[in-house]
Amino acid sequence: MQSQSKEIGTTPQQAAVNPNKALWEKGDFTEIAAFMRQSGEAIAKSLGIAPPLRIADLGCGDGTTALPIATLGADVLGIDISRNLVAAGNKRAAKAGLSKLKFQEGDAGNLEGVADGSFDLTISVFGAMFSPKPFDVAKEMVRVTKPGGRVVMGNWIPNDPTFVSQLLKVSSAFTPPPPEGFVSPMTWGVESHIVERFGKAGVPKEKISMVKDTYYFVHADKTPAKFIELFESFYGPTMNAVEAARKNGKAAELHKQLVELAHAHNQSKDGSTYIPATYMRVTVSL
Repeated sequence: MQSQSKEIGTTPQQAAVNPNKALWEKGDFTEIAAFMRQSGEAIAKSLGIAPPLRIADLGCGDGTTALPIATLGADVLGIDISRNLVAAGNKRAAKAGLSKLKFQEGDAGNLEGVADGSFDLTISVFGAMFSPKPFDVAKEMVRVTKPGGRVVMGNWIPNDPTFVSQLLKVSSAFTPPPPEGFVSPMTWGVESHIVERFGKAGVPKEKISMVKDTYYFVHADKTPAKFIELFESFYGPTMNAVEAARKNGKAAELHKQLVELAHAHNQSKDGSTYIPATYMRVTVSL
């Protein structure tokens, strides 16, 4: 099987037109991803992967889902807008000895250079939902997936009472209003929007299934307060909120609210972190 990297033509210059690039290169999401490994492995196992399969992971970060999928024997290409996460992913793949796992830069809403029907499965867990053009994302995910294949997304749900949705809600309260025309990434957690976007990409409603699932942030050696400090230091959206709060003299209040939120949702009794968060799992059958 030929290397997938030969088929992907997106360059760093092309990816730079995406306004999210600066946001996700601002921090170091690998610090947050360290809390996500357990759930990434669980999602990979739930996909029912039986090699040989070719799989794309969009907005893949450093491989939280892509690496365990590759471990199951699939040929995996991780695509992310962030150069530092692509580099971190390739480093993890090399360390694990996974020759069929490759990472490279690309825009989930414009997979230039990726041929139609390239993959048996296209997946994105909390990645493509942050692309600024959701209809383009749906169209591209469908386009690069083979007929008879699947598209699977994991998306945070707006106004859900669990951790991540509330963290983003608190952060947004300290951040200036978004620019005109901004489409909230949280709309990817709304059933009507999901159906509309994939419908525009030619997928009938009956081919789209949605179910609420639970993701876990787990770390045996980090407290919830430390977890929040990492969000404040390395997670782009929270970093922006912290910067805005500092300018308004409200940084201490933001930190207080976020730490209280983490403690309220933490289910560990020994001081470690074990925080559940509800998300929308979307499966599109092509």
